[in-house]
Amino acid sequence: MQRRELSTQDEHVSALRRVFSFPDPVNEVSARLVAGGVVLMSVLAIVTGWRWLPVVVAYGFVARVLTGPTLSPLGQLATRVIAPRLRLAPRPVPGPPKRFAQTIGVVFSLTAAVLSIGFGLTIAADVVLALLALAATLESVFGLCLGCRVFAALMRLGVIPAPVCERCNNFSVPASA
Repeated sequence: MQRRELSTQDEHVSALRRVFSFPDPVNEVSARLVAGGVVLMSVLAIVTGWRWLPVVVAYGFVARVLTGPTLSPLGQLATRVIAPRLRLAPRPVPGPPKRFAQTIGVVFSLTAAVLSIGFGLTIAADVVLALLALAATLESVFGLCLGCRVFAALMRLGVIPAPVCERCNNFSVPASA
């Protein structure tokens, strides 16, 4: 009886690990599509003044940091609907720098949401959203991932240990990583 309980418990833990994992490698095509969606939502929030929209953007970033595209509607749209229809070859890039970049997105989007909804500082929130949109535009349009660049610099400085992303040094990745 106890062995069966452990087996079921192991299955649950394994299922949770699958949900709460980040893909490695990441398909650069999907990452750039997600960044394009972030640009659209951020600009829409600024233009329309919809103060709830930064909360949606923040949720997406938190979901992607915790689960990759699994619990992110935008991540699901990019990976399961749009990317396959583009018929572009997948471009695998290391996952840890992309996860780090998503974490920076969490900070910016949560800051915008708190400034706007929590404190009514809409101009400050719009500035933060504009900076987020700028970074996401660089990723989406030019394949330039600023968070990935910061990650690489922190690795060179020894702040992020090499085992976190040993493949980062061996990947021949364009400007996006």
